[in-house]
Amino acid sequence: MSSRERILGRVRRALADVPPDEDAPVERDYLREHGERTVEETVDLLAENLADYRAVVHRTDSEELPHLIMRLLAQRGPQYVLVPPGLPPEWMSAADPTRVHDRAVSTARELDQVESVVTGCAVAVAETGTIVLDGSPDQGRRRISLIPDHHICVVRVPDQVVASVPQALERLDPARPLTWISGPSATSDIELDRVEGVHGPRTLEVVLVR
Repeated sequence: MSSRERILGRVRRALADVPPDEDAPVERDYLREHGERTVEETVDLLAENLADYRAVVHRTDSEELPHLIMRLLAQRGPQYVLVPPGLPPEWMSAADPTRVHDRAVSTARELDQVESVVTGCAVAVAETGTIVLDGSPDQGRRRISLIPDHHICVVRVPDQVVASVPQALERLDPARPLTWISGPSATSDIELDRVEGVHGPRTLEVVLVR
């Protein structure tokens, strides 16, 4: 008998006298939010924590958004930019780089030639400075936000901003491919030397748009 089988056997024996009740409600009496905030304060906290994770935060409105995206891409100078299939076309209406569309047949090597990606998001968590992508049409598949070195993520405020992780989970479908992003890709070795870009973009720019 393997270690796995022994462990599972102990779990089954421990649960032998517990009646199955799949419809029983799950108790959620934990703290849902750390303090009370106005909508503006929640958005400000999101911006503060995003910046603390070394994301670059921008604020704009829907009219100015295409021009801001154009400027952010121009500063990086990419020849190609990845766009998900459901990205609102007006977001990229002023941008110059050649658009590469997310396709199932695209290989990782092909995507690695693309310098930037522009996506929306599913929800943003203020208390943790986290952006969540769920593979919706304006976000595309997970790999398009992990391979390019530069990610521009648009967050609609206040509609897509919540205070806490429990509030975010209520909005998300656990069956979808969720990507939780807290700042640009970074890792550290045992001596705490920070290395960026190992498993995702080195630069994350978050646009808070009203």
